[in-house]
Amino acid sequence: MALIGMAVYDTQENDRTQYTIRTIECLLKTVNFGKHRVVIVDNASCEATQHYLERHPPSISVIRLDKNIGTARAINKAWQRRGEMEHCVKMDNDVIIEEKDWADVLEFVLNRDPTIGIVGLKRKDCLEHPDNPRDWYHSDMHMLKHVPGEPWIPLEQVNHVMGTCQMYNWTLLQKIGYLYQPGLYGFDDALASVRAKVAGFRTVFVPHIKIDHIDPGGTEFQSWKEKYSGEQMDLYYRLKDEYESKKRSVYSLPNEEFIA
Repeated sequence: MALIGMAVYDTQENDRTQYTIRTIECLLKTVNFGKHRVVIVDNASCEATQHYLERHPPSISVIRLDKNIGTARAINKAWQRRGEMEHCVKMDNDVIIEEKDWADVLEFVLNRDPTIGIVGLKRKDCLEHPDNPRDWYHSDMHMLKHVPGEPWIPLEQVNHVMGTCQMYNWTLLQKIGYLYQPGLYGFDDALASVRAKVAGFRTVFVPHIKIDHIDPGGTEFQSWKEKYSGEQMDLYYRLKDEYESKKRSVYSLPNEEFIA
């Protein structure tokens, strides 16, 4: 079983309500709600998104906030509802997954191989590849341990599982707590992959499941995200070094603030 957490920040300016609706409708078609549950955290979105969320089906829970607290802290509010031995998913609100029961596949991977801390779906724009000469983007392909009669599942071991849709092993969360993000946007997934590795876990993609990023970009909001991420890059590398050198604990509380 898994708790699927999604942070939503839609405004009239970024015009993302359309993507939120398409993503939620995708979840309703592809997630087995007899096993998994969805918690949406709304970072004070616009009236159009709030109106849609007011009509959400009973299988989806909504946490409403009065301000934007950022991606990681919003997801953490959803994850605080997780049960014992329940895996957690971080999912963006601008993706379509075409394979039914994809969450079951990710859960199966974590349950079969307890050394895997994070398993994610691989977007088409990811750079990870076994032939990529850059160390950070180099990956290794192997098969999940197989039992006759079960499907073969290919895995791609990587340094960074992009956070578009990723499932966290509950045993990993016991060691690292919650997502950590020094600002409102970016690097929570990259830092989580670093923390997982320091905690002794592997991070992998299940590359055969198709996932489409439906936000085409080219907007002022996308430009802001790129500028904001660029300004945070030096801080990311500093935090990465502190985690890897054990100067900073990999464990994070749900509302942890950045401490220089």
